[in-house]
Amino acid sequence: MGGHGGEHVRATTSLATGLHTRARHFARQGALHGVEITLAPWVAHQIFDASMSDLADTVVDPVDVLGPGFRELTEALQAAPDWPARFALVDSALVRWTRSAHLGRSPAGELLGAWDLLVRSAGTIAVRDLAAATGWSQRHLESLFREQFGLTPKRLARIIRLRRALRLLITGTTPADTAYACGFSDQAHLTNEFTALVGMPPRRFLAARGTEGLPSHWVAG
Repeated sequence: MGGHGGEHVRATTSLATGLHTRARHFARQGALHGVEITLAPWVAHQIFDASMSDLADTVVDPVDVLGPGFRELTEALQAAPDWPARFALVDSALVRWTRSAHLGRSPAGELLGAWDLLVRSAGTIAVRDLAAATGWSQRHLESLFREQFGLTPKRLARIIRLRRALRLLITGTTPADTAYACGFSDQAHLTNEFTALVGMPPRRFLAARGTEGLPSHWVAG
């Protein structure tokens, strides 16, 4: 497997990862079959019993955070006769992990409220306003975000803005209108941010997805 910018990542059959501020590119050999489990960052924080900042922008073996029992789950999934049986195994594992989770690590209501505000603002709310809404200092808010979510509010806001910009571009919104809608200073700012996080400019990324259905201003030129 390879990471953003040619970074090498060791080969693996399973992986665990936190939130990322840049794209990762994975290669595979042969057919690929698997089960993906997506957890809210604060849930992963409880189950893994680790600071989510340790998993941000990295990929690790799930055994490192879930213990040797995860290897047993992998073997059971491989031996299962069909997908219903595999999903049942995953459901049972999630129940076990949740029951053994460190509930003392549950996020405060103010922290979840800050997350919700950040998402609802599409990443445009100022960090100082986010902190004011919780009654905490910016420094304390950033510390809790790193521990329970993996990234600071500012870095999360970059991801949220980019995700919205990508959705708009794919549906045919012009780059200039996308930049304005997502809080970028101009189209060049959008392109620079997109390139920094994804590893390529928007035109190249969308072209790599295939030209069918793409707006003409991305296909031409």
